[in-house]
Order: sequence, then structure tokens, then C-alpha cells
Amino acid sequence: LLMFFTEYAEFLHCKGKKFTDFDEVRQEIEAETDRVTGMNKGISSIPINLRVYSPHVLSLTLIDLPGITKVPVGDQPPDIEQQIRDMIMQFISRENCLILAVTPANTDLANSDALKLAKEVDPQGLRTIGVITKLDLMDEGTDAREVLENKLLPLRRGYIGVVNRSQKDIDGKKDIKAALLAERKFFLSHPSYRHMADRMGTPYLQKVLNQQLTNHIRDTLPAFRSKLQSQLLSIEHEVEVYKNFRPEDPTRKTKALLQMVQQFSVDFEKRIEGSGDQVDTLELSGGAKINRIFHERFPFELVKMEFNEKELRREISYAIKNIHGIRQVLPYFQAQTGLFTPDMAFEAIVKKQIVKLKGPCLKSVDLVMQELINTVKKCTKKLATYPRLCEETERIVAGYIREREEKTKDQV
Repeated sequence: LLMFFTEYAEFLHCKGKKFTDFDEVRQEIEAETDRVTGMNKGISSIPINLRVYSPHVLSLTLIDLPGITKVPVGDQPPDIEQQIRDMIMQFISRENCLILAVTPANTDLANSDALKLAKEVDPQGLRTIGVITKLDLMDEGTDAREVLENKLLPLRRGYIGVVNRSQKDIDGKKDIKAALLAERKFFLSHPSYRHMADRMGTPYLQKVLNQQLTNHIRDTLPAFRSKLQSQLLSIEHEVEVYKNFRPEDPTRKTKALLQMVQQFSVDFEKRIEGSGDQVDTLELSGGAKINRIFHERFPFELVKMEFNEKELRREISYAIKNIHGIRQVLPYFQAQTGLFTPDMAFEAIVKKQIVKLKGPCLKSVDLVMQELINTVKKCTKKLATYPRLCEETERIVAGYIREREEKTKDQV
């Protein structure tokens, strides 16, 4: 019972140790940060897990994320801004997470990094709660009334204003109770906020967060439960499958082999169709390269073919005259020779021209077959843990492709 009314904290990295002095808690946070990131403002995505037990707080789970750093200092990497952004996105992208977007009142709300990031993952504002700090530091004659009344940049869950301890208060050991009283006095005495004082301050924020988190858990729990049940059924099915598992069972080995061969077939087909799970961003490959060979390389090779129109006309003339033979000397037939090109002359000329297409066709066949073999090699990389299977699969499939290549060339 005594422990229930005593405030204490526990760190995950200090299991079994209870901290009752919260100055020691702050020192441990700083010490653990230095141990993980170094002594010169380094960063790390490894969280510090702290659990606080107190009769004066409500049940809440908070993740304190770093603010956006624009310019690296100390040991921070050059891409510090992108690293912190990626770290924040890992957490706020989760659909079951509420976003506490904290913005200082003495800055332009439209330039708020917190609201900008929240907008990216929660465009409808369904999971975002706005928190406005440093209301006591605003220039004289200005206030954040329109923001707190949710009129300037509206959020579904609204905004709550707070006044935290200053660095001077922290250095002067001003306790939380005194800080809360000063905050309450600020809102009650300020002409722009006194009408909404009951909806401002840290205690109200704590209460709202507890309520909204409870409601959010209640709303998301059915889908979460359904997902867990589905995963449980899937795991139970796997357990049943492996309950009588015998590694040396020949039928199981055969099944595993067939599954790998089938997966190879699916991967090969996807790479040719262009629907694979891995996309090459460095060069054309698979079906895209074959498509380029047919629609760009082959026409280019045809254009490169030499064509002598004068010589062709002479060949056509000789072919027609040779087909007519002695008939061309008779006046009657001489008058008829220019009306139609004889079929035999046409076929002779066309066949001679078509033969010239053989070179580009064979070259295109070679290019296509080479790309198919390259695709086979890429697909067999997934079988690298089984070198013999990888080697045999590549040999058999490549051999079949070369057989098809020979048949295609014979048809050409």
C-alpha cells in the first residue's frame, strides 16, 4: 500500500532498480543518451524506456520524439534533418498512434514542422492533437486566441495551450506543483485566455489525452483483435503442419524442391511481364529490355540496311524481261508488258530483298536469348543456398532456351 502512494520510476535498461528521486531520473536519461550517442550531440533511434508510477498521474503512454534539426552540430551527420524526419515518420505513420503536434506560440503556425509532418500521415486530422507552448513568451499585444479556438488552422481534436517551466525555473529547482499553479494563474489572469482557462493547461491536457487515448483504443481494438486472431489462426495452422515434422522425410524434401522450382518459375514470369517485387533502377532488364530489342533495336538494324534504288530498278527490269523471254519482240506482247508485273518476277525480286532481313533477325534473336539467360541467372540467385539446385536449374532452363534459339533461327 505504501508503494502504491510512493512516486518512483523504472528504466528498462536498469531492470529492478527504482528511482524515487526524479533529479536522478533526469541524470540517468542524460547519462544513457551519452552512452548511446556519445558526448557531442549525436543521435540514435534506440529509445530510452521510462515507466513512472504515481498516484498523481493518469495512465498514458507517450513517445517523446526529437524536434527537426536543420543544421548539424557536434557529431551529428550532414543528413541530420532527414534522419530525424525518418525516425519521426516510423512512429506517427502507425494508424493506432495519436499524434501530439507541439508548436511554440511565438512562431508562425503555418511554418510548424510538427503540423506539417502530421498532415502528411494524417491528412484528415483524425489522429492529431495540437499543443501550443510558450504562450507567456509572445510579444506584447499579440495572442494565440484564434489558434486555441480552432479557427486559424482547424483540427478535428482541437488545440490546447500550456505554459511550461522556463530554463531559469528548472535551474532554480521550481517544482511541478508550483509550475502548475503559475500556469493556472496565467490563464485565469490573461484577458485573451480567461474565458477558456478551464480548457487550457497541463492538467487539462493530461485529462484529454487520457480520454482520447481510451476512446482511440476502444475504436481501434476490434480491428486489432481481428488481426491478432487471424495471425493466431495462421500460426496454429503452421504449428499443426510442423507438429509431425521430420527433416529427413523424402516427401517433405520433394515438396520443398517443387516449391522452390515453382517459385523460380513465378519469379521468371514476373521479370518478363514486369510485375516483379524487385525493380531494377540502374538499367533495363527482363521484359523491358526484350521489348526495347523488338521495338527499337530491330527497327534500327533495318534502317541501317543498304538500299540502292537504281540497282533495284535495274533488277526489276531484267526480271520482267527475262520472264517474257522472246515474247517481248512481238508488237502485240510488247504493248502488254508494261501493264502488270508478272508474278514470277515479283516473287524473285521480293525473295531477294527478304533474304536481307535475315541478318537483323538473327541478331535480334541472339540479343533476346541472351537477355532470357541473364534473367534466369538473376532468378536462380534466390536458390544460392542450394548450389547444386541453383546450378542444375540454370543449366536445364538455359539449355531449353538455347534449343528454342536454334529452332527460331531455323525458322528465320
